[in-house]
This record gives sequence, C-alpha cells and structure tokens, in this order.
Amino acid sequence: MSSTSEAPGSFSEGLHGILLSFPVALFATALACDLAYLGTAEIQWTNFASWSIAGALVFGGLVLLWALVDWLRQLRRPGGGRRFTYLVVVAVLWGVGLVNAFHHVRDGWSSVGLTGLLLSIASTVLALAAGWMIFSRNGRPEIAR
Repeated sequence: MSSTSEAPGSFSEGLHGILLSFPVALFATALACDLAYLGTAEIQWTNFASWSIAGALVFGGLVLLWALVDWLRQLRRPGGGRRFTYLVVVAVLWGVGLVNAFHHVRDGWSSVGLTGLLLSIASTVLALAAGWMIFSRNGRPEIAR
C-alpha cells in the first residue's frame, strides 16, 4: 500500500505538470530566440526572449512554491530525498532564470552574447531536468494479476 496521500495521476499532480510545462517551453523558446538573434542580429529576437524568460519565471515561481509545499508536506514520508532534490533543481532553475532575465534586459548586442546564450542553455537544461524528475517520479504502474 502506498504511503502517499495522493494517488498517481491525481488532479494535484496533473496541475503541477501543467505549471511545469510553461517554464520548459518558455525557456526553450528563449534559447531558440537567442540562437536566432545571434544568427540574424534582429533586435526583436531579444525582446521575444526577454518576454519568454519573464513568463517562465512567473510560472517557475509557482512551481517552486508547489515543490516547497510538497516537500514540506511529505517531509517524514518515503521519497523525501527525491522531493528535496527536485526542490533544489527548481530553485536553481529559478535563480539561473532570474540572472538570465537580468542579463537579457541589457542594451544591444550585450543582452545576449555568449553569456546570455549560456544562461539560456542552462535554464533550458534545468527545466528539462525538472520535467524529467517530476514525470518519472511515480515509475511504472503495477499491473494486477
């Protein structure tokens, strides 16, 4: 019998997955915009990247809050280490994303450059890692015999 209070595939887990999908998609969009900007030097790509990062941070903050509450709620139950690791990954994701946002609001070519591109890559990889962690948490469901 499972010791968690939520069944796999519950409404709560589904909502968490939906919230996490925004940072995954928006940080990846910002990375694509940075690559487009470095290839074309069209300034609109940096604007689009900045707005994508801002949107990712809004939803990333909700995911971070959700992960913190989930970790605190399940603190004394099995799987607390995985929840803490997920919380740390999401916190680092949000922090790197915030630094990325501050870097992208700079003026002209310096708004992206190598540093902005590396921050976008790091944000995207961390978002994908968080998605991997949350969606592989439950493992494979057992089949009754």
